[in-house]
Amino acid sequence: MKHIFNKGQDPRKPTLLLLHGTGGNELDLLPIAGRIDEDASVLSVRGNVLENGIPRFFRRLAEGVFDEEDLIFRTKELNDFLDEASKKYSFNRDHIIAIGYSNGANIAASLLFHYQNALKGAILHHPMVPRKGIELPDLTGKSVFIAAGTNDPICSPLESRELQTLLEKANANVELHWENRGHQLSIQEVDAAAIWYRKEIIT
Repeated sequence: MKHIFNKGQDPRKPTLLLLHGTGGNELDLLPIAGRIDEDASVLSVRGNVLENGIPRFFRRLAEGVFDEEDLIFRTKELNDFLDEASKKYSFNRDHIIAIGYSNGANIAASLLFHYQNALKGAILHHPMVPRKGIELPDLTGKSVFIAAGTNDPICSPLESRELQTLLEKANANVELHWENRGHQLSIQEVDAAAIWYRKEIIT
């Protein structure tokens, strides 16, 4: 997978896995990683799927309707890539925090839904529920921050609460943060995520 790896100043810190939104690339979230933890290593990945020429992490049948078969395949592909990258770049495979926006948040949530040890935690900006009606692995010890918009036309508040509930039922520690906005990624929610990260991940 096309990616960037920047080795951090502090090897004790987690590796931040950056996952962009639809039409983005591996450069998009680098400034956000700096606001979350400027000393952590960063692995920023470009989605392997093209939709009308723009990158995504998995196919969809329509807006808000995921191609589940492709989602499962691409989630495994990303999980396998993390295994390989951790060896190549010598970072702790068990100490990865995903930071995803929109489509990137959805593939990060899918990693949590399908693989018990894919991530230590995640910051999910405007995610949806990746799959319905499946049993999640035991996510005890995992911490998740969800940033949601009260006026998000793509991801309804109901969907945000449903994702929180499903993750909590799987024993994850979840914080749901609201902004009175739509689907855009705001600096306010990034700063809220940074506060959460220092409280939940670094302490």
